[in-house]
Amino acid sequence: MRVIGLDSGSTTTKGVLMENDKIVKYALVLTSGNPRKAMNDILNQLNSDEETLLVTTGYGRKLIESDKCVTEITCHAKGANFLNPDVTSIIDIGGQDSKTIKLNSLGQVEEFNMNDKCAAGTGRFVEVLMRILGEDISCLDEFVESAEVVKINSMCTVFAETEVISLVAKGEERENIALGVLHSICHRIQGQYLKITPQEKELIFFSGGLAGSKVMKEILEKFTNKKVVTHPLAQYTGAIGAARMIKQKN
Repeated sequence: MRVIGLDSGSTTTKGVLMENDKIVKYALVLTSGNPRKAMNDILNQLNSDEETLLVTTGYGRKLIESDKCVTEITCHAKGANFLNPDVTSIIDIGGQDSKTIKLNSLGQVEEFNMNDKCAAGTGRFVEVLMRILGEDISCLDEFVESAEVVKINSMCTVFAETEVISLVAKGEERENIALGVLHSICHRIQGQYLKITPQEKELIFFSGGLAGSKVMKEILEKFTNKKVVTHPLAQYTGAIGAARMIKQKN
């Protein structure tokens, strides 16, 4: 049986085609303010001639017809458990929200905390401030490689923008400001993480677009005081979990 898991995010839309609980193909496109089109674009890339079931999750999960529609919290738990069965909690930093999820011994959601009211602590926050600094978010690790942290006091995106512009005007090194932005986000995430009553021995799975940043992972480890792991397909965690919501034969 073939199943497509489709994760409709505010910034990117991800899709994974699975067969017999194995990943066959995956694809990602920018949502670009048109989630329905982005979802259909993914389906066109992943669909095959064989009969395929569809499970949707994320912001736009109800915009197209599917065989099953599941919340992103549940899908992220299912996906993280597939990518690394040893993880006990999840930190997901998406384009417009951030999530911390505690898992039970079966890899199911036990507790979660979600910030979807404020852009601070999200990938969008980093993207906007990096643009002000004249750098692309894809070059993040290289940009801050030799930087020293400059404290960003504002936890609001609008005020943080003003603060960053002010720091640039004062002659502060741009890479130092960028590293300060990452520390600011991780400080906010730390507060979210503590709300899910973490245990002494934990293994955190880091997912979302920023999961590809080695520096971000290291800062998260510092703020949570826990081991943080990720995966090359971490950005597809929700889509993988969606596909696995339909029982597949091994």
